[in-house]
Amino acid sequence: MARAMVLLWACSLLLVSANVAEAIGVNWGNTLSSHNLLPSVVVQLLKDNGIDKVKLFDSDPWIVKAFAGAGIEVMLGIPNSDLKRLSDDYGQAQDWIKHNLTKHLYQGGVDIKFVAVGNEPFLKSYNGSYLHITLPAMKNIQKAINEAGHGDNVKVTTPLNADVYESAGSTVPSAGDFRSDIRSLMVEMVRWLDSINSPFLVNIYPKAGVPKLDIIVGEAGWPTDGDKDANVKYAKRFYDGFLKKIASNKGTPLRPGHMEAYLFGLLDEDMKSIAPGNFERHWGIFRFDGQPKFEMDFTGKGNDKMPVAAKDVQYLAKLWCVFNKDVKNMSLVAPNMNYACSAADCTPLGYGSSCNNLDMYGNISYAFNMYYQMNDQNAEACMFQGLATLDIKDPSNGTCVFPIQIQSAGTRLGTVSRVSVVVSLLVFLALF
Repeated sequence: MARAMVLLWACSLLLVSANVAEAIGVNWGNTLSSHNLLPSVVVQLLKDNGIDKVKLFDSDPWIVKAFAGAGIEVMLGIPNSDLKRLSDDYGQAQDWIKHNLTKHLYQGGVDIKFVAVGNEPFLKSYNGSYLHITLPAMKNIQKAINEAGHGDNVKVTTPLNADVYESAGSTVPSAGDFRSDIRSLMVEMVRWLDSINSPFLVNIYPKAGVPKLDIIVGEAGWPTDGDKDANVKYAKRFYDGFLKKIASNKGTPLRPGHMEAYLFGLLDEDMKSIAPGNFERHWGIFRFDGQPKFEMDFTGKGNDKMPVAAKDVQYLAKLWCVFNKDVKNMSLVAPNMNYACSAADCTPLGYGSSCNNLDMYGNISYAFNMYYQMNDQNAEACMFQGLATLDIKDPSNGTCVFPIQIQSAGTRLGTVSRVSVVVSLLVFLALF
């Protein structure tokens, strides 16, 4: 079941467009991480690895403006929470375009090609909440784009999960169709997008009435931790095969020719929901700090090498919070470990995951350290009722990495982080 779930999520979305160019892009989510790299660092990371397309999940102006003059094509995102107001009020759509799109479109500015309106709004788990507002919101956004004079160059789209499609038991892909409960809506959406030459994140078949659309892979990837089938070995195998397929320019039997691909994803995100599985936080080709996980060749030609790591990343002090083995009373361990893992990411401790090889003390130390690092090495985050201590020796073991936190690009960057480091160092020195 776990392997099937990983497979389902690894091959979840397809992007369709009437006119595309061969290229590799990535999905970059920056809202579900406790600590983010500076946007300028991420832009340089993409450039260093020859990645010239990026799909964002929001339109944070600080993020978007970092792509100005970078030569990287950008897809902006609008969250589901904004769909109703954008659907109900055209003025809201105009304001969104003014504040999130137009100001970036100047000579030497950001190369914005698409605006993704919503994200998987037709998931069954939403119980139809967005069924009747997604398309109107899309139309309002495109109308506002056109009105602003950018309609020829910027198009709307909407990312949809694979559950909008059903195959009715057939093993032939072209026999598939949209889910029966939303088919009329999907056909209306597809035909409208086709009429304005706009892309769409889903798999389209002839029965939808738009047989000439080219297929682009909008999300494809393999997680590297959090499950016995989510590991570096399998991820490398997946990407090697997938990128080779893209580079072959053979396409599919129904739609031969080149395909464009957006890999999922760029960086690990330690605050993502693990409801689908613990692997959800480990989709990144790179670790949270921009360090590559395995050799690969983005061109698909088989010239594998380690991707270029992120540059100018600022780390906190080389301090780890570990279990104090002088402790004799172990009764407090379980509640403190549970507390640490309720706030920090302990998914690598699961069965078959990267830290599954640790002993009892290692498990405790890993949980304590993740909480300590997530809290910017604040001295108070390494107490745990006297169970923990600070150490300058890296406790990493084999595949299990005990991370050192980065200085976040968020609001805690600067004085707060520096003070936390200084306090931690003083406490550490006092212990010796």
